[in-house]
Amino acid sequence: MVEPVNLRQFRKRKIRADKEKLADENRKKFGVSSHIKKTAKADKNLATRKLDGAKLDKKD
Repeated sequence: MVEPVNLRQFRKRKIRADKEKLADENRKKFGVSSHIKKTAKADKNLATRKLDGAKLDKKD
């Protein structure tokens, strides 16, 4: 004999799986790892410090 299937639960499981698949695709497409974020922030800070250090003071 075949086990009865609850269609409501089946639909909910399918919807959850579809949402998880979409979320995973979005993570791959738009996500940036924390290591890359930290490196970019450090590079930006270094460039700012170098630029500020190279400024000439104008004395009027």
